[in-house]
Amino acid sequence: MYAIIETGGKQYRVQNGDVIFVEKLDIAEEETVTFDKVIAMNPDKGAMKVGKPYVKNAVVTGKVLKNGKGKKITVFTYKPKKGCARKLGHRQPYTKVQIESIEIASAK
Repeated sequence: MYAIIETGGKQYRVQNGDVIFVEKLDIAEEETVTFDKVIAMNPDKGAMKVGKPYVKNAVVTGKVLKNGKGKKITVFTYKPKKGCARKLGHRQPYTKVQIESIEIASAK
C-alpha cells in the first residue's frame, strides 16, 4: 500500500516504514504527526483512489525522528563589469519523518 501526500508545498509518495525529509514542521522529536492531505491511495487489494483534490477520511501518520538543517549552500550574485558582488550562505531546515501507517479513518 502506498499513498501520495502533500506537505510544505511538495508531494511525496510514501509507504509504511519509509523515512522522508519534509519542510520543517512545528513538532518536537519523538512525537506523532498526521498528514491529512492525501492526494491518492493505492491499497494492496483494490483500485487506486484519487481525491478531488484530497481523498476523504484518508490519514497518514508518522513519527518525527529529527529536526535539523541541511547542508550549507553558497549563493553568489554579481553584476559583471560593475564591481558589485554578494556572497551568502543558506541552510534549509527540515523534519525527518518515519511513516507508520496509511489508512482510511471511519467517518464519524
